[in-house]
Amino acid sequence: MIRTDPPPAWLVAQRWERLLFAHWPVDPGDLRSLLPSRVEPDIRNQDAWVSIVAFVMVGTRACGPPWRPVLAPIPELNVRTYVRVDDVPAIWFLSLDASSSFFATIGRMLYGMRYHVAEMHATEDGGRVRFRSERPGAAFDVTYTPAGPAATAEPGSLEHFLVERYRLFSERRGRLITAVVAHEPWPLQPAHARIDVNEMPPPGVELRGEPIVHFCRSVSAVISAPSRAGTVRGDDARPRRARRSRRLRAGKHVRPGGRARVPADAA
Repeated sequence: MIRTDPPPAWLVAQRWERLLFAHWPVDPGDLRSLLPSRVEPDIRNQDAWVSIVAFVMVGTRACGPPWRPVLAPIPELNVRTYVRVDDVPAIWFLSLDASSSFFATIGRMLYGMRYHVAEMHATEDGGRVRFRSERPGAAFDVTYTPAGPAATAEPGSLEHFLVERYRLFSERRGRLITAVVAHEPWPLQPAHARIDVNEMPPPGVELRGEPIVHFCRSVSAVISAPSRAGTVRGDDARPRRARRSRRLRAGKHVRPGGRARVPADAA
């Protein structure tokens, strides 16, 4: 049973920049063997979802004096899915690649994250971002650019389901743990993306069709210390602060190459 204890203290602060979100529907059965028994895929209209998120972490520091950056900018590439634990919605990371062996080690030790060290490069030229990551058995190469104004996701929409989540679960030494991530609501922009190499999905997980892609210029976030999953709050974690912005155009998605579609399940 999930209790309603207060969230743990904030542990890490960082800023995420030049983000690409690429989302694919997948068969929920593809994911169940990858998740602990207590963790269930979060289903929307019979689909589970897997997302690849590319970004650069900037100014990572401990939450407390002296509040100075301790790490240089670090490219990161996340493969994640969406889950529920005792009906609490959250993110589950299938893999995380980072260019820093120190950061990857800390992530594995503290949060039980499935971090890998990869050769990574993120460059920007005229608003177009080139992001490359490679390690044995996995690689990703994408070029992407924003293609419209920023706005927050409409509650009930597919975008909101995919991005507005402020809790993660993971497994550390056989025990389920959790942490809270807090930041402003995502200021999403439609995007164009060309994915030249994608060897990131876990074996047995089939990404169906073309991805739904979005861009975000940056957000600042704080991350809590990990705690055992039995101590998480019964309600979903909330954004750190509100932000006024125009609503994301309801249900409109931009595929790679700039083609748009409106999915039938978008609210």
